[in-house]
Amino acid sequence: MFGTSTPRAMHRFRMALVTLGLLASALPAHAVPSFARQTGQDCVACHVGGFGPQLTPYGIKFKLGGYTDSDGKAGHIPLSAMLVQSYTQTSKDQSADPAKGFSKNDNLSLQEISMFVAGRFSDNIGAFVQVTHAEPDRKTTLDNADLRIVKNMQIADKDTVLGISINNNPTVQDAFNTVPAWRFPYMSSELAVGSAASPLIDGALAQQVIGVSAYGFYDNHWYAELGGYNSLSKRILDDINIAPGDKIKGTSPYWRLAYFEDQRKQAYSFGIFGMDAHLLPGWTPGQTDKYRDIGIDGSYQFLGTREHVFALNGSYINERRNLDASFGAGDAEKRHGSINRLDVSGSYHFDKTYGATLALFDIRGSRDNGLYNSGEQDVGSVKASPNTRGYTVQGDWTPFGKEDSWGNGWANLRLGLQYTGYTKFNGAKNNYDGFGRNASDNNTLFAFAWFAI
Repeated sequence: MFGTSTPRAMHRFRMALVTLGLLASALPAHAVPSFARQTGQDCVACHVGGFGPQLTPYGIKFKLGGYTDSDGKAGHIPLSAMLVQSYTQTSKDQSADPAKGFSKNDNLSLQEISMFVAGRFSDNIGAFVQVTHAEPDRKTTLDNADLRIVKNMQIADKDTVLGISINNNPTVQDAFNTVPAWRFPYMSSELAVGSAASPLIDGALAQQVIGVSAYGFYDNHWYAELGGYNSLSKRILDDINIAPGDKIKGTSPYWRLAYFEDQRKQAYSFGIFGMDAHLLPGWTPGQTDKYRDIGIDGSYQFLGTREHVFALNGSYINERRNLDASFGAGDAEKRHGSINRLDVSGSYHFDKTYGATLALFDIRGSRDNGLYNSGEQDVGSVKASPNTRGYTVQGDWTPFGKEDSWGNGWANLRLGLQYTGYTKFNGAKNNYDGFGRNASDNNTLFAFAWFAI
């Protein structure tokens, strides 16, 4: 899909990305008030609980329509910003400082500041582009980006949207809040430990790639998408402050099929998605590691009169691996392996203001001493497994985002308290690292104040 480019063409493309990032950061994932101002709708029209990114049926259609829906008035400026202040506490001090300038526990952090170019540029073009400065790593990066070109038409007398998405994170273009880029938790600590592994499609390629996909949304029910991804060059990644991971060899195909039903008082969706990738570890030419990810997902929302809103989201991803390159280099104990991930979340929101969510996660995969052992583990005792499971509970308060709210269309706020508990971590409940650390030692209390303007 992406052919060989001349140095001049690559330079122009690189400069275009940098210019877009500078534009977003120089002017004044998430819910962005610029969408509310553009459509003339309140935040609660698009987002469950009055704050993103979980979408209502209207929000789903707005995204699939390329961010172009409008109130018909001129002069809307597609710019927004957000700030997240957070506090992280783990049950036991971490074995090392989570980032430079932070301690092993009890960390207060200005977690991120983001600027957005988000909204409609014409009847057929819209975008969501995010530039983020994160305090934990003290870098400003080009974050999620999704540029869309759409055409509304009739096919067999049915409303149809045909579109093209140009984006930098597989699943970031998805609208159903079940796939990795947008599933719960929508905000989490960047200063707490995480599991050893997850399927490749679960964020491993985020911001490191450029993808183009074509999609169709037929009769307000049927959604289909087909596209492909290539790795950005190291020069571009350096310009946008993204550390390169493994390089995609060729083009990695991505596909998606889903059915969506909006019955006004309730809505649901279900679907299937997948991606294949051949990666060159460390960008070293030669053999590749091959990944095949296939997932199924579903969601249900009870909307009623919007006073009491219930939502249920779930997904299951199976990944099959053929690690020829890593096995040959001695970085994997086994040539073949797999990893599976299950995520389920249920939420309740009252009066578009108060929310409570419970989520369960379960990661299971093949044991491998090469992949899952590190210098911080006692190799004689460690389980050498990615198996991790647990739960997340969150309560939140969103005082604004409604028709009569202060700053309606210009400002929003969510205050949240979140607790993540682990019943298994990297292969074991107790002594998973060989040095006496238990899964529950990583239980995390996370408090956040999430502002959007």
